Amino acid sequence: MVIAVALSVTACASLPPLEGRIETHALANTGETRLGKSVEPLVAAHPGKTGIHALPNPLDAFAARVLLATAAEKTLDVQYYIWRGDQTGYLLFDALWRAAERGVRVRLLLDDNNTKGLDEVIGVLDGHPNIEVRLYNPVVHRGSRVLDLLTDFDRVNRRMHNKSFTADNRAAIVGGRNVGNEYFGLGEEALFVDLDVLAVGPAVQEVSDAFDLYWNSPSAYPAPLLVPKVAADARDRLKAKFVEVGADPESRKYVDAVRDSPLVTSLLEGRLDFEWDDARVVRDDPAKTLDTAQRRDILLLTDLLHDIGRPMKSFDLVSPYFVPGEDGTKRLSSLPGAGVATRVLTNSLAATDVSAVHAGYAKWRKGLLEAGVKLSELKSTSTAESEGKTERKEAKGSSPESLHAKTFAIDRKRIFVGSFNFDPRSALLNTEMGLVIDSPALAARLSDALDSGLGKEAYELRLTPGGELEWIEHDPAGDKRYDTEPQTTAFRRAAVWFLSLLPIDWLL
Repeated sequence: MVIAVALSVTACASLPPLEGRIETHALANTGETRLGKSVEPLVAAHPGKTGIHALPNPLDAFAARVLLATAAEKTLDVQYYIWRGDQTGYLLFDALWRAAERGVRVRLLLDDNNTKGLDEVIGVLDGHPNIEVRLYNPVVHRGSRVLDLLTDFDRVNRRMHNKSFTADNRAAIVGGRNVGNEYFGLGEEALFVDLDVLAVGPAVQEVSDAFDLYWNSPSAYPAPLLVPKVAADARDRLKAKFVEVGADPESRKYVDAVRDSPLVTSLLEGRLDFEWDDARVVRDDPAKTLDTAQRRDILLLTDLLHDIGRPMKSFDLVSPYFVPGEDGTKRLSSLPGAGVATRVLTNSLAATDVSAVHAGYAKWRKGLLEAGVKLSELKSTSTAESEGKTERKEAKGSSPESLHAKTFAIDRKRIFVGSFNFDPRSALLNTEMGLVIDSPALAARLSDALDSGLGKEAYELRLTPGGELEWIEHDPAGDKRYDTEPQTTAFRRAAVWFLSLLPIDWLL
């Protein structure tokens, strides 16, 4: 009865109107900035090509963001699915604040699903005359977000998963990392595999165009329409928090990494190594968030399949949340028979941070292996003894030991880097973006990494003569074989089996 009354009261709550919201766009007159002057000769020397610099190292990826914010003179356009209120989150908030203090226009677009506890910070940031914050597909009930799930599930179940960081419309970072300690390796000595790229050249304008499309979409709400008005001393508290986090011993190596990184200095001096290739942005239309007609013309997946092309020789896929479903399994299973060497690297059950996703993947493993697809699952690096075997120590939230990169390569010629997972949620529910890059060098680098790293860092899956799964751990002392999911307990395996029976693949 209490729940029924609560729902009847909250069902009337709705999002505020957007009348009066001002449409803004990326600045084009940035050629005279330091970034503009340093990038233009490089771009002119490679007409029509985009310069790509890979950022696989988490410290470098963090430093690149701070240093771009530091180098910016006119504008920063920043878009993320997750922005944690932890050390790296506050260090990057501080970098945006400092840029705004120098007169840089900052536009920060955050998916509202993960902003719980940050309303005051968002309010203070938006109160700066040079910072505007918008919340994408926001919740109405700031203190009781579950009420939005109960009363408006179809809408709030759709999230903006995009990730981009653009400075002066001249350099942009695109890839798989959100903002938070676990994405930059702070706090624990553990494996976390991810990938971003720093781009200069024509694709940067495409990133800016995509940002503008989302920034001005019907799902992007100015923060003051939703977050409570901040107290008079809130600004002082935030600035004190910046000082506190900057002095934190755990933060110091990240502050030092920014200080010591040659990345942006090399960029400003024209010495940073780039791969110069054809590159184009693929992205969902933000209309996907409010779509009720299941339109296919607004989906990233449609453009991605067209732009990446059909593989003829090889297909290497890296996806942390790999849920191929029936259609994806058929597509992948058709490749080996056509002479395409097909490999997939995803998380093992011990390494994943979302057991339900593993349940959605596990049911398709045998069919893929029978078709000739080579499957590998990343090992967990944090272990504890249980049932006579090693077991991963569970961590709340995103696991710092999980694979998180979303990338794949075709024929060692083209590569995708972005936010798109090979799962129904990325395809049909969340919005995504990334770069398709015609780069034999980068595509071969991914394939070579799988060649050299899988044996040490991942289990190889095989079928026994009797058709059962087995996990092979390659070791110099001799291969080890497991007939159940390694590093896990019987209870966790049973839970995944139960989840696999539920009709929830469309949510994963």
